[in-house]
Amino acid sequence: DVPVFAYGHFLTILLNFIILAFIVFMLVKQLNRLKKEAPPAAPAATPEDVVLLREIRDSLKK
Repeated sequence: DVPVFAYGHFLTILLNFIILAFIVFMLVKQLNRLKKEAPPAAPAATPEDVVLLREIRDSLKK
């Protein structure tokens, strides 16, 4: 018996791997795009004491 290299089976497995790798790549690419498009969080409200200090500063400038 002579060992036979089943190159058809190898090519099928290789093609399936390439297709699956491409699909996973596209999924990751879309997920990264969706993460970047998320709107940035609104800045935290300025504390009341800082607002009062700014008003005092502005009053003193006048």
